[in-house]
Amino acid sequence: MVEMLSFRDAVGDWASGGPGGPAGELAGRLGVRTAVLLEGLSDLAAVEALAERRGRDLAAEGVCVVPMGGAMSVGRYAAILGPTGLGLRLAGLCDEGERSFFDRALERVGAPRRDVFVCAADLEDELIRALGTATVEEVVGAEGDLRAWQTFLHQPAHHGRPRHGQLRRFLGTRKGRKIRYGRLLVEALEPDRVPAPLDALLASLSR
Repeated sequence: MVEMLSFRDAVGDWASGGPGGPAGELAGRLGVRTAVLLEGLSDLAAVEALAERRGRDLAAEGVCVVPMGGAMSVGRYAAILGPTGLGLRLAGLCDEGERSFFDRALERVGAPRRDVFVCAADLEDELIRALGTATVEEVVGAEGDLRAWQTFLHQPAHHGRPRHGQLRRFLGTRKGRKIRYGRLLVEALEPDRVPAPLDALLASLSR
């Protein structure tokens, strides 16, 4: 696992303009076969949490989950990791609004798009719908964020909005909160209530 994190870091350096040699060397040594391209760290937290719940060791399976820092970076990551770079199989998870970035990037490098799964709005939206707003509020309370949640609800800008939308907005109002709840909400899911895009992504990594 530690070496896979080193590979992920090396990939990030390469995508930022650094040398590709360290990433290539690590990929060969670790037997990396698949790179999962994610928009950010909250998606990473959710994917890793679901893998752990299902007893999957993605690193041991040769799968590296890569947060790109935004969908607009997918072109660079697809180029260095896919057929034109390290030759890894590419998979991913994205929001509906960013689907075109993924489609164009994968088409450009000649990678199939079948293993990129799309959330209706974003992954937080999918998780809130899967759990239900009452359960999400229970998770918020158990995490010690009840006071912050109540303060948020009393702000005039959020009056009258559907509870689903309020919760989704709340998760994004403080740095690091989306990342923390990416894991917590997945851990709160019933086994048969995993959002379809997340479920399908993990299943695809078995192939």
